[in-house]
Amino acid sequence: MPNPLYDGLFGVHAGKDTPFLKLPDGRVISHDAFLTIAAQIAHALAAHGLKAGDRVAVQVDKSPEALAVYAACVQSGLIFIPLNTAYTVGELSYFVENSGAALIVCDQRNASELTTLAGTLGAAVMTLNADGSGTLMEASSAMPRAFDTVPRSSEDLAAFLYTSGTTGRSKGAMLTQENLLSNAVTLADLWQFTEADVLLHALPIFHTHGLFVATNVMLAAGGSMILLPKFDLDAMIAWLPEATSMMGVPTFYTRLLGDARFTRDLTEHMRLFISGSAPLLAETHVQFETRTGHRILERYGMTETNMNTSNPYDGARIPGTVGLPLPGVEVKVTDAKTGETLGPGNVGQIEVRGPNVFKGYWQMPEKTAAELREDGFFLTGDLGLVDADGYLQIVGRDKDLIISGGYNIYPKEIELVLDAQPGVLESAVIGVPHADFGETVLGLIVPAEGETPDLARIKEATAAALARFKHPRALLLVEELPRNTMGKVQKNVLREMHKDAFAST
Repeated sequence: MPNPLYDGLFGVHAGKDTPFLKLPDGRVISHDAFLTIAAQIAHALAAHGLKAGDRVAVQVDKSPEALAVYAACVQSGLIFIPLNTAYTVGELSYFVENSGAALIVCDQRNASELTTLAGTLGAAVMTLNADGSGTLMEASSAMPRAFDTVPRSSEDLAAFLYTSGTTGRSKGAMLTQENLLSNAVTLADLWQFTEADVLLHALPIFHTHGLFVATNVMLAAGGSMILLPKFDLDAMIAWLPEATSMMGVPTFYTRLLGDARFTRDLTEHMRLFISGSAPLLAETHVQFETRTGHRILERYGMTETNMNTSNPYDGARIPGTVGLPLPGVEVKVTDAKTGETLGPGNVGQIEVRGPNVFKGYWQMPEKTAAELREDGFFLTGDLGLVDADGYLQIVGRDKDLIISGGYNIYPKEIELVLDAQPGVLESAVIGVPHADFGETVLGLIVPAEGETPDLARIKEATAAALARFKHPRALLLVEELPRNTMGKVQKNVLREMHKDAFAST
């Protein structure tokens, strides 16, 4: 019996001496050498008593060895659980207990506290540091260089990804081998990645973007990655000449555009720039194309589904949209009350179905039943519309919908108007409590560098562009918007910060 995910992404490269990872210190790790590291780690995990189906919680800095732990878990039939490196030990206790992890792999600096935690939860602890040292690699170093791949089926679980938990306890999204493999193969083909591609990789690998999109796509294509520990402007500019492609969050692109060294000459050899994890401002699209001649390709995905849609590689890449459904993936916009599919131009809840859609939430059958329909469609929690050409536009999260005086207000519509005003870098629109209307609209504006937006004129512009019930009751200037690790604006934080803005109104 095969192991589809390992065979399709890793095993296919056995014996290949071609580069897989290029590191800032000049080291190059071939595909075959990487598989050897993974095989030795797999032996160390087996020696620790882990067996197929056990969970491995991993909170470590980005490194070749960290990626090899992922490969080792796939080869061993273990369920890989990547965890944000910013989580405190107190936060980690929930993930370890909820998942029933048999092993925690962590940085040495957290080992003492996590060993105490693990002892109460019946888990073991091994360490892995950013430089590749630690007890895991010590145990692996003397192990055989080949490992008998554990048979798994396409429906077997390969990973848990925990949601951000902004509206309650994080949920463990159960991802199967088929979920991960199908998406990687589809994207590699759609975006035309080949063995000749070199991806500039500065994303974290505890998130679906850096791990299950960037890394898996390059494994599917057989290309290589320049593995940077994190986004560093100087390093990005220094390594760009050696890359053919780049994946990033919008912040990557705005920071590159803010540096005079980022020029058309520096990027003319590049094949593809991809953006995701948060909406890219239309202005950023325009500035990027003006500066470089490249049109950024924006796509849409989420923890539970990997990628769902993408602007085309060949064809119109339209700012403000996240493109067309991926091959084999169905996307529809429905009425939240009736479940009926809505026609082009109508805003509703976005539902997706396909081989990329997760199996459910770990130990949360009620949550699974509420969000994953019996017919396989997943309720994403995003609101959007499909335009006349079939392109999907995201207008916001369902929980960000503002209901004021009985009217539904979509923040994105107002943000687009605010973002287009002179002196505005970006904006966020939220609903805050109001005695008469239940909620009312508050606009938060981040000024462009060196600019002081004229709020009175912006109010006039919104009044001319939008129906009265959509007008912000107030506009506030703020230095920046709170964001999570992947660059998404945290509107729940903004709502909490400004909940009393109209308390006396």
